[in-house]
Amino acid sequence: MAESTDGQKSCSGQRTVVVAIDESEDAEYAFDFYIQNVKREEDSVVLVTVPEYHGIFNSSILFSDPATVAVLVKEEQKRIQYILQKYTKKMQNANIGGKLREDVGKIGETILSVAREENANLIVVGSRGLGKVRRTILGSVSDYCLHHSTVPVLICRMEA
Repeated sequence: MAESTDGQKSCSGQRTVVVAIDESEDAEYAFDFYIQNVKREEDSVVLVTVPEYHGIFNSSILFSDPATVAVLVKEEQKRIQYILQKYTKKMQNANIGGKLREDVGKIGETILSVAREENANLIVVGSRGLGKVRRTILGSVSDYCLHHSTVPVLICRMEA
């Protein structure tokens, strides 16, 4: 947001929006919701995806079968390539300026780290709509971002 001469923040000017993406319908819904309802012409968009390598490398399989690990890493790389190609095309179709980032780490922490590095003004994430019990057990990326972000977080949940 730009600051006016009287010290008030205005809604004009370029802003940086970080949108978390993966292969899920929820992420695509969040991206599309941003495009249709929130996007400003001057926005710079940073799409961030976080490969789930940490699950592979934190697994006991790492010590038992290196060949299986290699296959899992290759599959994850293919999945990430698909996501990046899909969203590159979606950005072009929506005439959006910005970039795609692939960063490694815990998903929620990584999204917030990218938002800090990019000086984001807004973070957009999808929500899987987990129930209270599953969210408590599995954790929720959107919940993590909402409670730990220093900038506004838009959580887009698909209708059931």
